[in-house]
Amino acid sequence: MKLDKDYWEEKWESKKTGWDIGYSSPAIEAYLSHYQNTEAKVLIPGCGNAYEIDVLWKLGFRNVTILDFAPTAVQILKDKCKEMKGVSVICEDFFNHHGTYDLIIEQTFFCAIPPSLRIKYADKMHELLNKDGRIIGVMFNRNFKESGPPFGGSISEYKLIFEKYFEIQKMEECYNSIQSRRGSEIFINFKKEI
Repeated sequence: MKLDKDYWEEKWESKKTGWDIGYSSPAIEAYLSHYQNTEAKVLIPGCGNAYEIDVLWKLGFRNVTILDFAPTAVQILKDKCKEMKGVSVICEDFFNHHGTYDLIIEQTFFCAIPPSLRIKYADKMHELLNKDGRIIGVMFNRNFKESGPPFGGSISEYKLIFEKYFEIQKMEECYNSIQSRRGSEIFINFKKEI
């Protein structure tokens, strides 16, 4: 199975979006509500329905880029965000994206890419972040019986990937996961220092 643009577009066209919980993650929402800098440049890669955009908008963020490479998902977001000045919706492969950001929100993107691309993901995140920039969000802390996506993993695996690129400020069990993911999710907060 090739997890390319066509694969994800077919999921969107056939409405097979089982990863979509229908609202923003409570853990991400809680973090954003305490994030002081509304001038920050924010990226949501592999954004899907990007429910976090509503939270960011209500909090006053006006420099947000949301990125997906499934055209159907992007069109839905372009329609949704057309009145939101300062929100850019881009149809592009994350690994080809250029820009610099202060905050990147991780929500069901890392688990959607093949594990063989995880080091490339960490490297690209490092490239996209400004000094002192952060990746925050949720990741699975479990393995799945079926071959993915989603692809699982563990804190020890993730630490080996990310500690080369970031100061790991938080990577622990998520206390405010949605009910169906309780006990199987971690909250992350990684800071770029160099």
